Amino acid sequence: MAKQQSNEPWKKAPPKKSGQTKLTAKSKKTAKKAATKAGRTYPNLVDNMNAAKKQKSRVKSSKPQQGPR
Repeated sequence: MAKQQSNEPWKKAPPKKSGQTKLTAKSKKTAKKAATKAGRTYPNLVDNMNAAKKQKSRVKSSKPQQGPR
């Protein structure tokens, strides 16, 4: 049996310094696909959060690393 997360995202206060992440069309498609796989018509908060997290990691990994000059 899976261990349930103790702090659900909808019960937490929003982060103080963090801004909103605007989902791209690709991220929206990813969230919609996850919702469909789970048997839902539309993506919920968790689907959108996972899509935003993946989107942020793609942006970070695609930035070129600057070395010493």
